[in-house]
Amino acid sequence: MSWGTELWDQFENLDKHTQWGIDFLERYAKFVKERLEIEQNYAKQLRNLVKKYCPKRSKDEEPRFTSCLSFYSILNELNDYAGQREVVAEEMAHKVYGELMRYGQDLKAERKHHLQEGRKAQQYLDHCWKQMDNSKRKFERECKEAEKSQVTYERLDNDINATKSEVEKAKAQFYLRTHMADESKNEYAAQLQNFNAEQWKHFNNSIPNIFKNLQDMDERRTVKLGETYRSFAEAERRVVPIISKCLEGMVSAAKAVDERRDSAIVVESFKSGFEPPGDFPFEDFSQNLSRTGLDGSISNTPKGDRDRDGVPGPRSDPKHPMSRTKNKLWLFGKKPKAPSLEDFSHLPPEQRRKRLQQRIDELNKELQKEMDQRDALNKMKDVYEKNPQMGDPNSLQPKISETICNMEKLRSEIHKNETWLSEVEGKQSSRGDRRHSADNHHHTPQGRESPEGSYTDDTNQEHHTPHHRTSPPQPGHPNPDPHEFDDEFDDDDPLPVIGHCKALYSFDGQNEGTLVMKEDEVLYIIEEDKGDGWTRARKQSGEEGYVPTSYVEITMEKNSKGS
Repeated sequence: MSWGTELWDQFENLDKHTQWGIDFLERYAKFVKERLEIEQNYAKQLRNLVKKYCPKRSKDEEPRFTSCLSFYSILNELNDYAGQREVVAEEMAHKVYGELMRYGQDLKAERKHHLQEGRKAQQYLDHCWKQMDNSKRKFERECKEAEKSQVTYERLDNDINATKSEVEKAKAQFYLRTHMADESKNEYAAQLQNFNAEQWKHFNNSIPNIFKNLQDMDERRTVKLGETYRSFAEAERRVVPIISKCLEGMVSAAKAVDERRDSAIVVESFKSGFEPPGDFPFEDFSQNLSRTGLDGSISNTPKGDRDRDGVPGPRSDPKHPMSRTKNKLWLFGKKPKAPSLEDFSHLPPEQRRKRLQQRIDELNKELQKEMDQRDALNKMKDVYEKNPQMGDPNSLQPKISETICNMEKLRSEIHKNETWLSEVEGKQSSRGDRRHSADNHHHTPQGRESPEGSYTDDTNQEHHTPHHRTSPPQPGHPNPDPHEFDDEFDDDDPLPVIGHCKALYSFDGQNEGTLVMKEDEVLYIIEEDKGDGWTRARKQSGEEGYVPTSYVEITMEKNSKGS
């Protein structure tokens, strides 16, 4: 359907319609711009989120747990996903918004040209109509003047009083006006014929062509909108396969979470290398008591055995001063940690072995770098010696000497750490042998040192040192032994001995509240480890303090009421 034939008289309405079409196109372009800005902001926020939750530590310090590694994989996939959102925004910016803006400018210029042509055609037709109308009006005036001159001539011609000259003059005026009327008639006829021809050309040629151009322009605008609608969708549809791969990567990361592997990593990270303590033999302190008359009231069954037979032993009174002291908080806030040492002797054996091995590997890498640098310098020196114009070989000697010095230092460090590593591995193997030997017996008959410092094969023949192992305090009879009191806890009764321990390593006890001990020294345990890695112990001299739990081999009393 053609605008030229159907809408020949709707120039103003077509002017408004084509303007509306351009306004609609610009409105859609504005929509696309706001849409791509949403994509840009979304991608930016996603990248900021990934950056916020990405580990700020080096890769060597990152957790190796599968749950952590999977989360970091998800972050990487999300970062790639954000990149695809940026691709969507760029596609919309160039292939949709940019294209619409360029096309809109061309459309405005084309519309303006067509409308100007239409107005020019209309103005020319109006000009032809005015010429025709003027000739018509002139013809009308001339005819009226001719009629007047005819009336005057006839009146004078019939008047007997009129002179011949007056009649001749009126007759000449009549002829002149009649001639002018005839010329006006011919001019009017010519202008009318010309206007009709121009009007036919206007409504059959000029206006249809102009309206056809406007129609083509509007249809092309509609087609362009359809194409940009498709491009708008294609911008996102093209990245859907990549986004699907990102999501698949997240699912794969989720499937890679392995709880057993994470548990194994925990064991590997925190395993100390110590063996759990074995059973401690029962110590019968009643062998020297007279049993006359007491056989019916005193049982020979050890308390531990009675507990196992289902008969509950006496419970400690929570109001008793000793019970209060056992639950007393550490007076100096958080218990002090042992200072980090160069040989990692502050760590448990297994952790120390790992750290030493790690350091040896790092030193070997540094040594290899220094060796590579030395070889490169030597090659360069050889080149300079063969081609002196390239450089002075003596200028490289200081750097070569420095590299060799660094290599010697690194070798010394490696040797020192390997010595410490051999020491740790030797201790672990020897301790494992001792533990294996002790586990074959119920009462650790040989090699086990009692809290009193004596070796025994029979629990009934132990040597007792009353000075070190005192009887439980009786109500109303305070124990006068000064070693029962800790200088730091003068306001409470001394804690009872609940076991003993043997020092596996020396401990300097530099921090306040800690206890100095030597390797293989035997200490009394008066308070168990509360989960912070420290055990409260007492020396045979009566001095009390905290020692690292991982530094001692602990054996608990089966009857932990006291000594």
